[in-house]
Amino acid sequence: MTYYGAKELASSFRTVRNNTIKIAEEIPENKYGFRPAEGCRSVAETLVHIAETNAPPAKAQILELLRTEGERYAKALEGVSETFLGEQVAYPEGMEPPMKSRFEMLIAAKEHEMHHRGQLMLVQRLLGIKPHLTRQMEERIATMQAGR
Repeated sequence: MTYYGAKELASSFRTVRNNTIKIAEEIPENKYGFRPAEGCRSVAETLVHIAETNAPPAKAQILELLRTEGERYAKALEGVSETFLGEQVAYPEGMEPPMKSRFEMLIAAKEHEMHHRGQLMLVQRLLGIKPHLTRQMEERIATMQAGR
C-alpha cells in the first residue's frame, strides 16, 4: 500500500462527503420530499441513507449528521495501519469474490456515496439547480478560454 494508504483514503472520503454536503445545502428544504420517480428514495431519504441513520430529520439535522458521521468515519480511516488495509477477509460461502482486502471493503463506502451523489446531482437538475461541480468546471473552462 505504498501509493494509497489510510491518510489518502480518509482525504478522498472527506472530498466525497464535502461534495455531498454541498449538494445537500443547495437543495431547498421544501424539495427534500422530492422523489424523481415512484419507488425512488426522496432527497431526504437518500441523504439520510448516506449519513447511515434511520429517521429522516429536517434539513439542518441531515446536514449535521453528514458532517459529524462523515468526519467520524474519516478519522477512523486515518487510524488504520497498512497491514490492516492489506488483510484479506473471507466472505461467506457463495459470495463473489470469495475474498477482499479490508482496503476494498473500506473504499466501498466512498464508492457507494458517490453513486448516491450522482443520483442527487440528477435530482438537482430536475429541480432546476445546476450542480456545484458543473459550475466549478464551467468556471475553469471560462478562465482557460479567457487566458487564450
